[in-house]
Amino acid sequence: MARKVAPRLSDLSHGGGCGCKIAPSLLQEIIQRSSYILPPHVSQSLLAGSEHSDDAAVYRLNDEQALVATTDFFMPIVDDPYDFGRIAATNALSDVYAMGGKPVMALAIVGMPIAKMSPEVIGSVLQGGADVCRSAGIPLAGGHSIDTLEPIYGLVALGLVHPQNIKRNGGAQPGDRLLLGKALGVGVLSAALKKGLLSAHDYAAMLDSTTKLNSLGGELAQVESVHAMTDVTGFGLAGHLLEMLRAAHMGAQVEVSRLPLLPAVQAHIEAGIVTGASARNWQSYGQDVYLPASSPSWWRDLLSDPQTSGGLLLAVDPQQADEVLDVFKTNGFAQARDIGVVLSANDGQAVIYC
Repeated sequence: MARKVAPRLSDLSHGGGCGCKIAPSLLQEIIQRSSYILPPHVSQSLLAGSEHSDDAAVYRLNDEQALVATTDFFMPIVDDPYDFGRIAATNALSDVYAMGGKPVMALAIVGMPIAKMSPEVIGSVLQGGADVCRSAGIPLAGGHSIDTLEPIYGLVALGLVHPQNIKRNGGAQPGDRLLLGKALGVGVLSAALKKGLLSAHDYAAMLDSTTKLNSLGGELAQVESVHAMTDVTGFGLAGHLLEMLRAAHMGAQVEVSRLPLLPAVQAHIEAGIVTGASARNWQSYGQDVYLPASSPSWWRDLLSDPQTSGGLLLAVDPQQADEVLDVFKTNGFAQARDIGVVLSANDGQAVIYC
């Protein structure tokens, strides 16, 4: 009898990683039609909610502690189930770190097509997530599972932060330097993987980046010169930078030539290998990103490329930018870069000049 071959995880889903996110413009329309979002004044203890697209909600418990709460999950970005679990868990915990918090506990979100995936494969996904939680020093304390048409995995992540150390995505000031903690191109490489065009070397580089915890966020939160912080995920660098700029009513100049890239990203984009999410992202906010007429066409796809478990993005006082960059390097983020500067916005409109 012929042995049954397990399907590739990427063949079981229509999207992958943070590229599964609803496009920014459609998401905004959906939210505007919903009444579930409470205005900030409903609770004085709610220090961060959904009003400025922050990475997590923050609720004051007392004068010394605030609870950081977030949830993040998606469909497979890779075919190895253990790697899928690791990437998804690392990505979910990043939202706690991006607020300046320290994770204390996580719960698993599990949706699997039981008829198509064996218990061994599903268990490997969960093991990957559990191992990341263990490396972060927190318990994976339970969760919830359902039988779905496509595989889904992620975490509810809970953390703590001192109320004075919360770092929101707003707060950027004119002249601040923009620092990016990880290289770009995760979406491009995931698209190449799905087409069977990603080398083992480049897969290893992508995996190394997407499973590296942004745990230095708690340290950076205590640095007064760090005025704003977020992480770059499914809306791409341009999308998450625009969220930061809109919250502060600022603009920015990004030096595209300084952006750190994962291996072979430019070559894959120039060969037409990009995700569908990249086009949706650009359609949502491309009118607010100004590219020189002479710029290469691949810049647009890079700026809108959806990152999964991407790097921290900071707005930092220019006098301390090199010092903060050294913190990244000391913590193993060798590809961290100064990528641009915050500008005063014209008429309050957040725009990016490249």
